[in-house]
Amino acid sequence: MLTTRPRGTSDIIPGEVEVWQYLEREIRRICREYGYSEIRTPIFEHTELFLRGVGDTTDIVEKEMYTFIDRGERSITLRPEGTASAVRAYLEDKLYAGPHPVKLYYIGPMFRYDRPQAGRFRQFHQFGVEVFGSHDPSVDAEVMAMAMDFYSRLGLKDLALHINSVGCPTCRPALRQKLQEFFRPRLGDLCPNCRERFEKNPLRIIDCKEGRCREAGAGAPTTIDCLCSDCSSHFEAVKKHLDLISLPYQVDSCLVRGLDYYTHTAFEIMAKDIGAQSSIGGGGRYNKLVETCNGPPTPGIGYALGMERIILAMKNQRCPVPGISGPDVFVVTAGKAAASEAFRLLFKIRGAGISADKDYQDRSLKAQMKYAGKNGAKFVVIIGDEELAQGTVLIRDMSAKEQVGISSDQVVGYLLDQ
Repeated sequence: MLTTRPRGTSDIIPGEVEVWQYLEREIRRICREYGYSEIRTPIFEHTELFLRGVGDTTDIVEKEMYTFIDRGERSITLRPEGTASAVRAYLEDKLYAGPHPVKLYYIGPMFRYDRPQAGRFRQFHQFGVEVFGSHDPSVDAEVMAMAMDFYSRLGLKDLALHINSVGCPTCRPALRQKLQEFFRPRLGDLCPNCRERFEKNPLRIIDCKEGRCREAGAGAPTTIDCLCSDCSSHFEAVKKHLDLISLPYQVDSCLVRGLDYYTHTAFEIMAKDIGAQSSIGGGGRYNKLVETCNGPPTPGIGYALGMERIILAMKNQRCPVPGISGPDVFVVTAGKAAASEAFRLLFKIRGAGISADKDYQDRSLKAQMKYAGKNGAKFVVIIGDEELAQGTVLIRDMSAKEQVGISSDQVVGYLLDQ
């Protein structure tokens, strides 16, 4: 073999890609119903966008970004997440000049240098939504409800919505001070990553998954303990709106998310039995991110769902996926003289908008029929020497196991009527 695919990537081949296509159809359907428009951004951006937008104290920026210098001596980064790119597009393409809120969604590959594990890759795919221009707590409830609605439509069950408020620049300094006072005598008990976070971003310590850090953080001040009046009232209003639509949730005071731009609401959706990490998506508010990227003061909120993680959860829960459909029609020939007529008829059928295929391996009639059945063809058009001489074909209904003989000029009309 000349080469193999890079570690942490995957091929999505026939038999698997149909599940992805199903997901993408459902994504576009729910986004249309909720009033979101699609945006497509480049898979690479100037590195500064992620340094400023994602935050230089995050694991993504410090350890996981694919960054390189291009031929113009510019620092370029393969996008590790979608929100910063959406913000850049919102500003550069002047979406802020139109009606608000601006509701966007995206589907595409992201790139992070991380340890590959179940449902997690170095090139992975996300479906995400972003809402710019509203601080209304009902929008927070809507994006969470939309994510849960999407999972429900896929047939996923036993999911848990965890929510928290991570505060804002007004109340965050008090939390930072309290956390540093709490963890200073416990620094020796923390993992190396959290010892680094102590000065840069102590809030991330309470979100660490290491067992020793969780033990050391027992009883640590939480974000909710330090919320200002605005953050507290906003969080209560978010919970009220979730209650109005009877959407169950759990308040998780240790939930802070891994990105620096979050303010106010943060949330994650958890599923069981999908590997070391149970999150299959999450998001939150980022009311200062547009300003950080040199835009006007603009509140924002969004989420991203990992598509590989969703597919893994669907497999584990045996969620039904619409069957893979074969061609509507398969054209079978008996004898070489019929091959030219079969080729002509094949394109006539396709021209009417009917999916059709034929044999290209010079198989026997029996083998062609078997191949057509194996590939799920609904009808088989049979042309032999006798049919060719008479200007007719045989059409076999593969499910009813019945066949009729008709003029070759009537084939398309017959098939359209079925």
